[in-house]
Amino acid sequence: MLDANLKKQLDTYLQNIVNPIKISVSADDSAKSRELLDLAGEITGMSAKIDMTRADDARIPSMAIGPDNGEAPRVRFAGLPMGHEFTSLVLALLQAGGHPSKADAALQEQIRNLEGEFHFETYISLSCQNCPDVVQALNLMAVLNPNITHTMIDGALFQSEVEERQIMAVPSVYLNGSPFGQGRMTLAEIVNKVDSGAARRKAAELTQKAPFDVLVIGGGPAGAAAAIYAARKGIRTGIVAERFGGQVMDTVGIENFISVPYTEGPKLVANLEQHVKDYEVDLMTEQKASKLTSGDFIELELESGAVLTSRSVILATGARWREMNVPGEQEYRGKGVAYCPHCDGPLFKGKRVAVIGGGNSGIEAAIDLAGIVEHVTVLEFADTLRADEVLQRKARSMKNIDIIKNAQTTEVRGDGNKVVGLNYTDRESGESKQVDVAGIFVQIGLIPNTDWLKGGEVKLSRFGEIEVDARGATSVPGVFAAGDVATVPYKQIVIAMGSGSTAALSAFDYLIRTPLPAAVAGQHLERETVGSAEYS
Repeated sequence: MLDANLKKQLDTYLQNIVNPIKISVSADDSAKSRELLDLAGEITGMSAKIDMTRADDARIPSMAIGPDNGEAPRVRFAGLPMGHEFTSLVLALLQAGGHPSKADAALQEQIRNLEGEFHFETYISLSCQNCPDVVQALNLMAVLNPNITHTMIDGALFQSEVEERQIMAVPSVYLNGSPFGQGRMTLAEIVNKVDSGAARRKAAELTQKAPFDVLVIGGGPAGAAAAIYAARKGIRTGIVAERFGGQVMDTVGIENFISVPYTEGPKLVANLEQHVKDYEVDLMTEQKASKLTSGDFIELELESGAVLTSRSVILATGARWREMNVPGEQEYRGKGVAYCPHCDGPLFKGKRVAVIGGGNSGIEAAIDLAGIVEHVTVLEFADTLRADEVLQRKARSMKNIDIIKNAQTTEVRGDGNKVVGLNYTDRESGESKQVDVAGIFVQIGLIPNTDWLKGGEVKLSRFGEIEVDARGATSVPGVFAAGDVATVPYKQIVIAMGSGSTAALSAFDYLIRTPLPAAVAGQHLERETVGSAEYS
């Protein structure tokens, strides 16, 4: 099961096991069961602190992991935890064996104190780069609290459950048998969702924070770069974001990040976060901005009710997938309408799907899906494809990809539970046509996350982007913007980082040329804001 390289890495990690653990395998004579038994056997043979036993779980094949102390195991993998989930398996082994988690200590204590019974199930696909974060978060919760259990379920292997529960997007999380959440969720988000008083306590805590010198709104590449550049100036810097990493977390392969021939989104985000944490940056996640007001201090209101203040602000809220805005799209979102082919593609194995959009992302999605599904139909609004010619040639060479141009999607059709097809208009003839598909993958570009700024002081372009000058300055003094949310040409990771750095340097220049607000002018500036000595 494991190649030499994986064995070497795993052997290193298993040295960190403190207490004996037991792997309980439920298997039959199927090929996947034999693979799981082989995997469990190899792992057991690599450490004297790991024992293996046979079990009789309801889901076969599956493996449960827990301390070898007589307690029932609380972490289970239904399926073969390889691919992106191999890391989840390794962490489960370490944590069951007493190796401490690196998660925030206060958050871990909050998990230990949760009251009630929480039985989580997470449906995943092994090619989903978003799923491991959710699986690992729930596994950790199960390790820390004896009233919590978690089972990872490979949707491709347990198709009957997927069909019964109408699961058409991953990760899909169930709690005590009922839907709990879908898509990427952080540990803090999950804990705060089950701990009803957490949001109120956090909002009160944030409101008590002293004013920042630079407050970055957004945790993507632009926001991370801005925070690092600001913090290196020795000024009080904070980041507030819904999640750290932004849309890069949903990016699989990155091959044009200069000096790095290949990396993946989650790996790049992990490196960015570590780099930010190397400096004194106050990182505040699971928070969404709702209103910005200028004054002596710029005031940021959050949806949680918290209010933060800062002498300058950098807006780096990024962008999100553009939607089709046709009847049925929202009704069947997560029920056949999807935006991440890498995550949700395996759920449509052997079925017919459509991809909306003929740009690079659309044609790349079609090529990826063609290796999994029965057939892919690409619908492009224009009369020509916008994808690179090399991608077009690859798509045309694949027998199970059809490309329809001049096609305006008009409706998503469903049976009340899931997608069954779509309607489109032939823009040349005006004729209405139908395509019968089980899944629709929307790949038609991005829209800036500026809804919360509309009608406010910050000037937006007709496309909803924040208008900035060459220095990243907006129409409001002390407010700067960077990355995909701004009128910065070419939406690329490396460009977002550059514009974030520019905005931070511009914010610093603004601070040293702007008198301190009267509220702090007479205070000990080295404690409240930047002292004049630090500017010299």
